[in-house]
Amino acid sequence: MKNSLVLAMAMALGVTASAYAANPFSDVPAGHWAYDSISKLAAAGVIEGYGDDTFRGDRLMTRYEMAQIVAKAMAKGANVDKLAAEFADELDALGVRVAALEKKSDNVKITGEARFHYGHGKRTEYGVSGKAYTTGLRTRLYFNGKVNDNWNYVARIQNQQDFGDYVGNEETVMNIAKLEGRLGGVNVVAGRDDDVFADGYIYDGEQDVIKLSYGDKWYVNGAVGKLTDLNDGENFAKKFWAAEIGSNIDGSFVNGKAGYLKTKLDADGEAAYGGEDSVGIWYVGANFNVAKDLTFDAMYLRSDRDKFNDIEGKKDGYVFGLGYKGAEADEPGSWGLSAKYYHQGRGTYLAHTIDGDTDFNSGFKGWSVGAEVTVAKNMVLSSTYYDTKALKGDQEGNAKSKVIWSEFNVFF
Repeated sequence: MKNSLVLAMAMALGVTASAYAANPFSDVPAGHWAYDSISKLAAAGVIEGYGDDTFRGDRLMTRYEMAQIVAKAMAKGANVDKLAAEFADELDALGVRVAALEKKSDNVKITGEARFHYGHGKRTEYGVSGKAYTTGLRTRLYFNGKVNDNWNYVARIQNQQDFGDYVGNEETVMNIAKLEGRLGGVNVVAGRDDDVFADGYIYDGEQDVIKLSYGDKWYVNGAVGKLTDLNDGENFAKKFWAAEIGSNIDGSFVNGKAGYLKTKLDADGEAAYGGEDSVGIWYVGANFNVAKDLTFDAMYLRSDRDKFNDIEGKKDGYVFGLGYKGAEADEPGSWGLSAKYYHQGRGTYLAHTIDGDTDFNSGFKGWSVGAEVTVAKNMVLSSTYYDTKALKGDQEGNAKSKVIWSEFNVFF
């Protein structure tokens, strides 16, 4: 009945018996059980009745009429989520934005990316050359769940398919599971994450970590945890800690950073570094906007270790890079070019970000050139050529490598 529904609406708005004494409807007498509620809603402009000053409370309402009442009640601040959900289509036809419902429906957002890759490489060692290739499909789904206004839970499920043989090898794992939010003015990340240190020139991969950061244009951050990618099939590293300060000012000619990372070594790591129980790496870098669409970046790294697997090497390293434009996933036809030069002692990197070969006991040097283009919205094609070799000091084969790495990325 119409009267029952209106009573419920009046309760949502917080009706009191003495709210309004006057009643504009001739067919609702003062002694009627719904008198006070109807008076309140009429005075608030939620209900209007009919043109002949009647309310007609005993007739059944149409869904459209009820949607109008719900919309007006929502505008007055009534908590009518269940009714709004029931009449969502009618409210949409009225142009009413059901903010509370939209907030709930967006409580968990799912995004994703799929990457097909093909890599072809040639490595020469002891005068003998060998060729290898890798091809596969990696699919990632990201789940972002809103905990409250300050905190989110983020997870990533990854499926990796190997097309390199006829077995059809594949693996599905959850490799990100973290809480991220704010405590006062401090940004916090806690859990399993996938991130880089020193732009990936030291480490690029998963980690069990607690990270704190403060500031925007000028920032300071710190992290402590485990570099889990180093322990894939090995007991290489234990806990680590890292800290960085820097700037991130839009439109500035130069932004810089300086930081330090140190990790304790496990049995395999100690063996690799000649019995040492830790490795620490300092770094300082800068990025320059030298001209429109043209950037230049440089980084210097310094390790406290110069021996790896009993091969004497260098403690320091440096990387230089040029970038022109860049492919934006949401801008079809956008494109970019890049070039880098690397010269890093083995103690200056743990899990390097490049897709070229860095597996040299003395460290590596070399260069890369790459190009990328957005072939359609959210579809990016890229290819990079890497030419790397062992630093002087690795006397066991003068190893060198050439790799072409190509990707087709789809974002959704």
